[in-house]
Amino acid sequence: MTSRALCPIEGVTREDTPAALIVQPGQATTASLTDGAIELLTDKGAVSAGRLTLATGADGAPPHHHKLSHEAFYVLDGTMVFRLGDTLTTVEEGGLVVIPAGLAHAFGAAEGEVADVLFLLSPGIERFEFFEQPAAICRGDGEFTSLLPVQDRFDVHLEDIPDWRSAPRR
Repeated sequence: MTSRALCPIEGVTREDTPAALIVQPGQATTASLTDGAIELLTDKGAVSAGRLTLATGADGAPPHHHKLSHEAFYVLDGTMVFRLGDTLTTVEEGGLVVIPAGLAHAFGAAEGEVADVLFLLSPGIERFEFFEQPAAICRGDGEFTSLLPVQDRFDVHLEDIPDWRSAPRR
């Protein structure tokens, strides 16, 4: 008797099956930040993915939101602080944060802590060029205002929250 799982599905051929994406160690694009580094693993198809390492207490990104993409963070090492809308929360190694599209957020290493975090955005949008711009700004090779005209293109919409690490006043 043949298992149904092994039976071919009518109209589906091997050519219809998408290929898996594999990024081997050393194949990712990297960018140095003033207080860390970003390893850009992929930004095409269903997901954009990267790994962000941050020095003690360093900011990871300015306050922003995504209109199209959901974003997830898995803390590989250290402790992260997140501002999610009007809420501040700390997430330690092994913790997961999933941010829905539209929710303003910012993140960084907690005070006195380093952080290593895997981030995923879905759907994937080609953002590598955007991620390289903040790295250049951190190095003094660009201006923050250069990010404003490209917000729609990269689905990274900046928020005006000057001191995002402070608890919101009620």
